[in-house]
Amino acid sequence: MRIANIISYILVIVGALNWGLFGFFNFNLVSTIFAGARTVGSVITYALIALAALWLILSPIITNGVLWLKSRRAE
Repeated sequence: MRIANIISYILVIVGALNWGLFGFFNFNLVSTIFAGARTVGSVITYALIALAALWLILSPIITNGVLWLKSRRAE
């Protein structure tokens, strides 16, 4: 679950940066990388970012309020 949380954070950061670039400069990074807003690569990327955001919302509920980013070994 820790790896899913880290990947989700990375994807959500990419999505947030894309929204920031679009808001400030009217530049869509994902569309530029995949040569269009409705290409297969863009749609998959947007879907993965949305699923990552949902995971970060639901993960603490599943784990009783804990969002694991480190290993759980005892110190």
